[in-house]
Amino acid sequence: MIWRKARYERYKGLIWYRKIANVVITTIVLFLLYLFIVDINFLWLFGKSPGMRSISNPEQSVASVIYTSDGEVLGKYFRENRTPVTYEEISPKLIRTLISTEDERFYQHFGIDFKGIFAALKDMTRGRSRGASTITQQLVKNMYKTRNQYSTGLFGYIPGVKLIISKTKEWTTAVKIEMFFSKKEILTKYLNTVDFGSNAYGIHTAAKTFFNTTPAKLNYEQSATLVGLLKATTSYSPIAHPQRSMARRNVVLDNLAKLKIITRAECDSLKEIPIRLNYSVEQSYDGDALHFRAYLEKYLQKWEEENGYDIYSDGLKIYVTIDSRMQKYAEEALHKQMHSLQRKFDDHWRGQNPWQDENHKEIPNFVEDIAHRTKAYASLVAKYKKDYPDSITYYLNKPHKVKVFDYDRGEKEMTMSIMDSIRYMNRFMHSSFVAMEPETGNVKAWVGDIDFKFWQYDKVAQSKRQPGSTFKLFDYTAAFLQGMSPCDMMTDKPVSWNYKEGSGDKTWTPRNANGYSIGYAVSLKNAFAQSINTIAVQVAQQVGIPEIIKCAYLLGIRTPLENKPSTCLGSSDVSLLELVNSYATVINEGMYHDPLFVTRIEDKDGKVVYEKKTEQKRVIPYEVSWLMTEMLKGGMTEPGGTSRALWSWDLFHYNTDFGGKTGTSSNHSDAWFVGVSPKLVGGAWVGGEQRCVHFRTGELGQGSRTALPIFGMFMEKVLKDPKLAQYRGKFPTKPKEPISRNYTCVTHLRVDTTATDSSGMEDIDAPEGIPMGDETPQE
Repeated sequence: MIWRKARYERYKGLIWYRKIANVVITTIVLFLLYLFIVDINFLWLFGKSPGMRSISNPEQSVASVIYTSDGEVLGKYFRENRTPVTYEEISPKLIRTLISTEDERFYQHFGIDFKGIFAALKDMTRGRSRGASTITQQLVKNMYKTRNQYSTGLFGYIPGVKLIISKTKEWTTAVKIEMFFSKKEILTKYLNTVDFGSNAYGIHTAAKTFFNTTPAKLNYEQSATLVGLLKATTSYSPIAHPQRSMARRNVVLDNLAKLKIITRAECDSLKEIPIRLNYSVEQSYDGDALHFRAYLEKYLQKWEEENGYDIYSDGLKIYVTIDSRMQKYAEEALHKQMHSLQRKFDDHWRGQNPWQDENHKEIPNFVEDIAHRTKAYASLVAKYKKDYPDSITYYLNKPHKVKVFDYDRGEKEMTMSIMDSIRYMNRFMHSSFVAMEPETGNVKAWVGDIDFKFWQYDKVAQSKRQPGSTFKLFDYTAAFLQGMSPCDMMTDKPVSWNYKEGSGDKTWTPRNANGYSIGYAVSLKNAFAQSINTIAVQVAQQVGIPEIIKCAYLLGIRTPLENKPSTCLGSSDVSLLELVNSYATVINEGMYHDPLFVTRIEDKDGKVVYEKKTEQKRVIPYEVSWLMTEMLKGGMTEPGGTSRALWSWDLFHYNTDFGGKTGTSSNHSDAWFVGVSPKLVGGAWVGGEQRCVHFRTGELGQGSRTALPIFGMFMEKVLKDPKLAQYRGKFPTKPKEPISRNYTCVTHLRVDTTATDSSGMEDIDAPEGIPMGDETPQE
């Protein structure tokens, strides 16, 4: 107490200005001491503050960008749509506009604008509130959320004190930022972190969202609109409140004139310009190849878990094998074919519901069963089942406005009930397509369905359906592995297969698509080309179903297959992706690749954190792959070949060879085509979302009529594109290795004058002719 009294006596003896200096110095020292003990979280009283490591590498959610093999942006993954830019990529006009409105003394202060603080206090005494936060302090709030994330100390639980502590942390962190970063870096960090509303985080996304431009091209009136948003993104939104936004923009322009950045005449002229928006909110699933991107997200999950990355927030650059041009051609081909096919389907079922059983009777409770699996039904049950069960039916059948799919407009708004919308949406036919390079396994195009918004269930890799006669690839490959050859002869005759299932005996009697057998011997090459079921079954009887299944697994099928006779005709479900990959294995001379989707991934700093090494292994001998390639080519050259419809497209002026195989499952529920060329393999599937929704005749529903045109239109566009000339090419005329078996046999079929349908029965050497359908009979 004595030293305090002595000090007080000395203070009393000082000259007045020394007294003031003493008070000021003491206040500053105490203030700095206060800042220090808050920053170090003295005795855990104030909570944690951002450290230098955190300041240098702040945790921000940054969008990951997907790039195609030809350098185009395919889309993004994000929670906060933020793409950082550099200072040089920002318009100087935006920088001037920001500083003039948010922090006019930005270049004079050191993170804390004391002059602004005193001005704010002065205005407060006059009943006017104003902010005094600098751009640097706002950056702190944007980056670290100091008012909640870091205010966890003991004093933070005291009302009023928490706000003081959080403000103190903003000051100390702002000073740290000013110490270690330049003014340019601070401005860049601020514009990359700030939220402009409309799911636009950072200036890159904001410029694109509101004006469809880049930060470098922003002019003064656009910059003023965006800076005006920072005061309150909702209240001054040019979308929700255009008049308020206009008024706020003009205030910002006045600030520019007041600071003589622009002249008063320029300001008045700019204020007369209306806000011209080009507004589009980017969603995580905007862009192309949406089903592929959804699959890619799941595909990368294991890698993310093992390596500690998050594609939705880590700002990765993901380079994929998809080619943007080929993707566009695939989507166009599928949309054109399915739009045309849908009109035929509607005409085919006009006046009837297409959900019918094998006896052409409408399936009872079809719509009701689907309705009971919807979220709307579950919600109604939870709300009304106990007290008002009749209300469930009432609301399921109550008309309301709903958006549904439409080929011409993408979507349309209609007034209908939940039950009616189920009826409407289940009348659509569906399709998928995938194309890949056989030599590399690179997937170049992926269309998972006719529309992602309404049907997100992917039909390329996720869906499994009966492949029909496309499965015969495995029958004949297994046969060649056991020594058979394309020129071996077999008789097209009725065949039965006795087998055991469980404890009982069964007999399976398949038939050909045209309903009869010709009774003549034909080569295996022609039988494969015409897709003659009876001969494929005879081949399978000799080879054995287990060997065929083993062969399918070797070539690329990963879905478990059923060990029963009908599997040889494609009764066991597979995915389109694994089927196309299996055909690619044959075209790749018997060398197997896993399908390749991602070539490399870079982190936000450009460091490569993932790179796919292409690996391949031989799974069948070169000779067998050569023979099967000849079989696939036979679909185009053999009389009655089911792939001959490809001659209808302009594919043969580009020095390119083709082959392929069609497939149609029981009752025409699933239609397939896999087309092959030396540099590209593509496959298409067509069918209903529900298996009971399909065409009733092979003339309309077979693979050559429904799926093959998609491949034809796609390849026509690819071959015509001079930038994709690398996909042109012919199959080798001479094998690399000696081939011990004959494959050059020529088929001449006699005309069956007793048949009601002689399709595929004539001695045809020219490319014209109607291809014969194929079918997988049920057991």
